[in-house]
Amino acid sequence: MNYALRLARTLAVAMLAALAATAAHAETYPSSKITLIVAFAPGGVADTVARLIGQGLSEKLHQTVVVENRGGAGGNIAAGIVARAQGDGYTLLVTTTALAINATLHQTNPFKPEDFATVAIAASSPEALVTSPDNPAKDLAEFVRMAKDKPVTFGSAGVGSGSHVEAEYFLKEFAHVKAIHVPFQGGAPALNATLGKQIDLLATTLGGAAAAQIKAGKLKGLGIAAEKRAGVVPDVPTYAEQGFPGFTAASWVGVFAPAKTDPKIVATLNAAILDVIKSDAVQQRLTGIGFDTLALPQPQAQAMFADEIGKWGRMVKTLGLSVK
Repeated sequence: MNYALRLARTLAVAMLAALAATAAHAETYPSSKITLIVAFAPGGVADTVARLIGQGLSEKLHQTVVVENRGGAGGNIAAGIVARAQGDGYTLLVTTTALAINATLHQTNPFKPEDFATVAIAASSPEALVTSPDNPAKDLAEFVRMAKDKPVTFGSAGVGSGSHVEAEYFLKEFAHVKAIHVPFQGGAPALNATLGKQIDLLATTLGGAAAAQIKAGKLKGLGIAAEKRAGVVPDVPTYAEQGFPGFTAASWVGVFAPAKTDPKIVATLNAAILDVIKSDAVQQRLTGIGFDTLALPQPQAQAMFADEIGKWGRMVKTLGLSVK
C-alpha cells in the first residue's frame, strides 16, 4: 500500500511538473527559429505563400523563420515529416488541398488527418477549366454541348491533384461527357500541351500561371468552379452561370502543426498569420495572382479542413481513384 501511494504521488508530481513546463513553454514561445516545411518545390503557389507568411511571421514574432522545401509523393513526404515532429511550434507544414485529398486517395499515408492541428488556411483559389484560344467554344456550356458527340481529353499536373479530381468529377457527374485524363509531370508541361492543342482542356487552379495566361490572351478561360467570378479575370463565368449549379472546388494553402502542439501556441501562430495575410501588401500580392486571402480563426480553419477531407474524399471515392 505504501509503495502504491508513493508511486501515485511520484506520478502526480511528474505530471504537474510536465504541465508547468508546457505552460512555461507556451508563455515564452517563440524563443528560437521556426521552420516552415513546404510540401512542394520552390516557385509554386505553396512556396510563394509560405515565403510571404514566413517573412511576416518573422517580423510579428521577432524570430528567424526558415522555409524548407521537401517536395515529393504529392505532398506526403513533408506531411509525414511534420506529423512525426515534436509539438513545440517550431516545425510547421505548409501545404495545399493535397493534404485533404491524399487522406482518401492514397492507400498508405505517412500520416493520419488527426496527426495535425490546423493553424490557418491562408489563401484559396478556384479550380478552372481552360483551353487554347483557338478552341471554337466560347465558354464551358458551349464546350460541353460540343463534347456530347465525341470524347474529350483534359490534362492536369498529375493523377490525384485537386485539378484532376475536380475536373474529372465535374465532367462525368455534372456535364455527363466522356473525358479522358492525360496526366503531366507538373503544371508547365500540361500548359504547353494545351497551348500546342495536344489536349482539349486544361484543368488547373486559377491562381498563379493560369490567371496570368488568361489575362495575356494565351489561354481561354471557359469557367471557374466558384460561387462568384474572380476579380483577376472577371470575364470568365462560373460553372453555375453556365447551367451547372451546386458545384464549387478550390485549391487552398494552409499551415499545420503536429496535433500534440500546445493549443496556446497554435492560437499564437494563428493570430500572427491572420495579421500577416490581412496586410495590404500580402493581400495585393495574392489577389493579383488569383488567390483570395482567408482570415479564419483557428477553430473555423480546423472545421474547414475537416469539411475538405469529406468533400474531396467523396469525389475520390465516386471516381474510384486510388494511389498505392
